[in-house]
Amino acid sequence: MNNVTEKKGILTTTESVCPHCLQRIPAARVERGGHIYLEKTCPEHGYFLVPLWRGQQPSYGSWVKPRERVKTAVPLNPEGRGCPFDCGHCREHRQAICMVLLEVTSRCNLDCPVCFASAGEEEIPDPDLETIKGWYQRLLDSGGPYNIQLSGGEPTLRDDLPELIALGRSLGFSFFQLNTNGLRLCREPEFLGALKQAGLSTVFLQFDGTRRDIHLQLRGRDILAEKLEVIKLCGEAGVGVVLVPTVVPGVNDQNLGEIIQLAVENIPVVRGVHFQPISYFGRYPSQLSEQQRITIPEVMSRIVQQTAEKIKIVDFRPSCIWDGLCSFHANYIQMPDGELVPTTRHDENSNLDNCCEGSFRAGSWGEPEQVRNFIASRWSAPGPSAQVQNSCCSQKGEKDSLDLFLERIKNYTFCISGMAFQDAWNLDLERLRYCSVHVVAPDGKLIPFCAYNLTNSEGVPLHRGR
Repeated sequence: MNNVTEKKGILTTTESVCPHCLQRIPAARVERGGHIYLEKTCPEHGYFLVPLWRGQQPSYGSWVKPRERVKTAVPLNPEGRGCPFDCGHCREHRQAICMVLLEVTSRCNLDCPVCFASAGEEEIPDPDLETIKGWYQRLLDSGGPYNIQLSGGEPTLRDDLPELIALGRSLGFSFFQLNTNGLRLCREPEFLGALKQAGLSTVFLQFDGTRRDIHLQLRGRDILAEKLEVIKLCGEAGVGVVLVPTVVPGVNDQNLGEIIQLAVENIPVVRGVHFQPISYFGRYPSQLSEQQRITIPEVMSRIVQQTAEKIKIVDFRPSCIWDGLCSFHANYIQMPDGELVPTTRHDENSNLDNCCEGSFRAGSWGEPEQVRNFIASRWSAPGPSAQVQNSCCSQKGEKDSLDLFLERIKNYTFCISGMAFQDAWNLDLERLRYCSVHVVAPDGKLIPFCAYNLTNSEGVPLHRGR
């Protein structure tokens, strides 16, 4: 990588993998030129220096904190070669599970230039109902029920998707999130209704920008109108929506403020925006360079700038359970005049993060069950009376401030969050061991998301398809 010369020393040591041969190698987090990098050397393929944290606000030191190990409920895989090869998961894993992805199909109705799953490249039969029932049972045996994300490929290509949700509900799983491009939902509102009837909680809608050229570059088609129609239909069906942009430098990183504005205009149907800085695994369009990466503080800074500081940097906090380099979130309540009142705050000058939400003790690493419940409550659709309440409370002075605030908490919460996934270049095995987002592999193993999707520089996977 270029223009990085000043080295201030090693902050922490860890392990990673070589991006070319995927062999485990020593690594370190180092500070250079005021930024944080992962530094590593493969005996065969040479030296790598990858940006992890570029920016001064918030500071790396105030954001990234040590975590306590959480004993996994039921380790399922014996240890052999060690992390990341023994995922399944094993006794070395240090965090309980929060969210589990079920990849119910590898088929897709798009051929996106960017796709972490490389969907549609191979014809693989869909897992049948009995197989998926076995996956649910595996999750229950390993400490579940957990929050479920139905993914793929494009999961709506399965006509029996409502049956899969109903089956999970019957076994005790209560939160179902649909990871979708929305194309079938906008054409078949009755299918969306069937999903809602079966127990769907939230549509996790691929939504890369408010401009058509963005969708052309990242998805290969102009599908903005279809995305907007899905939001409208979900509002009519009573299904919550979270917009999920993949953030790519030079493509849509200057559109983040407009995405948030569109989301705010569609509260309470849209429950939040979940930004995902591009990670280089699966399918991506070009050779990788430092300029093609965007780190968490850069995403947060762009959000602040592009919203004219209506969203402030102090509104953002690190996760309660993930490593600080993995994620960020800011939670709000929308008041009747449209103002977003923050309920999260990060204090640069304190060892604690202040939070008035009451969901987690300030500064604590929350229990995964608390996090699961919190996500379910904030991303699911609001109550059916939300629109009525909005009109009833629109005039100041009609209700006292406490009643109004409590009413808004119930139906008008909004979240801006992000998740920075790891690839073969920036993989940190210490960080991976604290992952609480897992994928059920076809054989039933529970593998951390970043490990499952890891591919080398030639696109060869470590776990997926093996």
